[in-house]
Amino acid sequence: MADKKEKLFSDFSPVSTEQWMEKVTADLKGADFEKKLVWKTNEGFKVKPFYRMEDLEDLKTTDALPGEFPYLRGTKKDNNAWLVRQEIRVECPKDANAKALDILNKGVDSLSFHVKAKELNAEYIETLLSDIQAECVELNFSTCQGHVVELANLLVAYFRKKDYDVKKLKGSINYDFFNKMLTRGKEKGDMVQTAKSLIEAIQPLPFYRVLNVNALSLNNAGAYISQELGYALAWGNEYMSQLTDAGIPAAIVAKKIKFNFGISSNYFLEIAKFRAARLLWANIVASYNPECVRDCENKGPNGECRCAAKMAVHAETSTFNLTLFDAHVNLLRTQTEAMSAALGGVDSMTVTPFDKTYETPDEFSERLARNQQLLLKEESHFDKVIDPAAGSYYIENLTVSIAKQAWELFLTVEEAGGFYAALKAGTVQAAVNESNKARHKAVAQRREVLLGTNQFPNFNEKAGDKQPVEGKCCCGGDSHTCEKDVSTLVFDRAASEFEALRLETEASGKRPKAFMLTIGNLAMRQARAQYSCNFLACAGYEVVDNLGFETVEAGVEAAMAAKADIVVICSSDDEYAEYAIPAFKALNGRAMFIVAGAPACMDDLKAAGIENFIHVRVNVLDTLKEFNTKLLK
Repeated sequence: MADKKEKLFSDFSPVSTEQWMEKVTADLKGADFEKKLVWKTNEGFKVKPFYRMEDLEDLKTTDALPGEFPYLRGTKKDNNAWLVRQEIRVECPKDANAKALDILNKGVDSLSFHVKAKELNAEYIETLLSDIQAECVELNFSTCQGHVVELANLLVAYFRKKDYDVKKLKGSINYDFFNKMLTRGKEKGDMVQTAKSLIEAIQPLPFYRVLNVNALSLNNAGAYISQELGYALAWGNEYMSQLTDAGIPAAIVAKKIKFNFGISSNYFLEIAKFRAARLLWANIVASYNPECVRDCENKGPNGECRCAAKMAVHAETSTFNLTLFDAHVNLLRTQTEAMSAALGGVDSMTVTPFDKTYETPDEFSERLARNQQLLLKEESHFDKVIDPAAGSYYIENLTVSIAKQAWELFLTVEEAGGFYAALKAGTVQAAVNESNKARHKAVAQRREVLLGTNQFPNFNEKAGDKQPVEGKCCCGGDSHTCEKDVSTLVFDRAASEFEALRLETEASGKRPKAFMLTIGNLAMRQARAQYSCNFLACAGYEVVDNLGFETVEAGVEAAMAAKADIVVICSSDDEYAEYAIPAFKALNGRAMFIVAGAPACMDDLKAAGIENFIHVRVNVLDTLKEFNTKLLK
C-alpha cells in the first residue's frame, strides 16, 4: 500500500503558481482577472480565488500553538469544548427555576437569567437557583445596570450560604455602561465607580466576569466583521485604561472582562474573526504588563500574567439576518453561524431561536436551537478538535487580513480619545449605521442574498398573524422616539424593508396576479419566467408561469382570462424587438406590462410607451415599491 501511495504522488509533477495563473488566464479568455475572480470583501481587503503554501511563508500565525500566548489557536490545550447557553427571561423566579432545571437535562450547561431589578432580594435568588448545582453549570445574569452591585452581593451571599467551592463557580454579570449608550442612548451613572464596586463585591467569586463588551449589539445592527472586532477591542481597552488609571491592577481588570460577540453568516470570515480577536486582545492586555496576583503557571518572560491575556468569548447568532417570511430558513443561517463559532474556538454559545423575529420563542423553537449545538458536538465532534482551521492557506490569510483591518480601526479610535469619547461623539454609531444602510442597499439589489426574502421566496406563504417584534426603549416607549443623551445604533434587520412590502401587499386585501407571457426561444423564456416569478413573489404577488405561447395575442388573451394584474413578457433579447411592442399594444392598458430583461432595443420599447423592465441591474426593492404604489391603489 505504501508503494502504491508513493507511485500515486510521483505521477504528479509539481505545479507552480505561474502555471496555475497561465491556465486561469487562458480560461478567462481575455477577461480581467482582478475584476472577474478577486473578491473585495465588505471589510475592505481582497480575497484571491486560490491560495497556496507560499501564501503562508510570511505569516506568523502558523507558529502558534493551542492554549499558548497569544491564544490565536484558542485558550484550551486538550479539547475544543464550549458551553451550550440558553436565555431565560425571568417573569416568575419559580417558573424560571423549573424551566432551568428542565433544560439542564436537555444538553444545556450554561444559563443566562434576565432578572427584574425591582424584585431582587435573597428570597428571589434562592427561589431562582433552587436545586441548580452551581458548581456544574455556568450561571450568567443580566439586570438593570444600576442594580448590578446589589445582584453581585446577593449571589455571593447565596453561594456562601450553600457552602459552594468558589473555585468551581463560573459565570458572569452583564454590566456594560457603554452598551447602554449604544443601544438606548443613555449615559447614566459613573462607570469607574460602579465597576470598582462591582469588582470588589464579586471578589469572593474569582471566576465570575462582570465587565462586558457586548459587541453582539454591533453585529445585530449590521456592522461589518472588521468593525465589530475593531470596536470590540477599543471597548475592552476602555475598561482596561480607565480602571487601571483608577488603581485596579491590570490583571484583575482583564480577568473580569467578557466579550460577547455576534456571529454573521459569513462562514470563513467568522472563523477568522474569532482567531484574530484572541490574538489582538492578548497583545493589548500584555501591553499593560499585568502582574500575577497569585501563583500562576502561565507567566511571560518578564513575569507578567499571561493567563490574564486570555479572551473570554461568548458568541450568539445574529438577529440582523433573521427573517419573518420562510422563517425556518433561519435554522440554516444559525447552523452555519454556530459552526463558525465552534470551529473558531469560542467558550460558550447561544443559538437564537428561528422564530424570534415575530414572537416570543416557544418550547419547540428553543429545543431546535439547543439541538443545533448538540448536533455539532455529539454527531460532528466539533468539540474534540482544537482549531481545525490552522494551516489552511485561505483561513490563515483571512485571519491576518481581518486582524489588520480591525487593528487599524482600533488605533483610529484610540488616537481620537478612546471608545468612550467615540460614543460621546457618535462616530461609532454613525459608522455602524452607515454599514447598516449599505447592507440594506445590498439586500435591495440582491448583492446580499436573504434566501426566502429577496431571493427564492415561498410563493404561497402568508404572514397571517405574524408581525415583526419591535424594539422597546428602556423607558417602555418606542426606541426611535425615546429621549436620548447620545445617538444610538439602528437595529433594522436586513429583511425588514422586504417584509414591510410583503406585509403591505397582504394587508391590502388585493393580491396582484402576475402572468408570464412566455414566447420565443425556449431556454431564454423559461429562464426569464423563473427570474420574474421570483422577483415579483418577493412582494407577495401571485405568479402564474406558462410553458409558452405561439403568438403574443394568444398570450394576452390567456392573461386576461386569468384576470392578471401584471403581464410579464419573457423571451430573448433579440426577439423582444419582434414581440414586446405587439404584446403591449394587444394588452392595451388592461394590466401592467413588464419586459423581463434589458434588451438592446430598450430605447425603442420605451419610445413605444413601455415603462417597466426587470433585470439583474435594477433595485429589486425600489422597483417592487413602485409596483405596489400602482397596483394597490
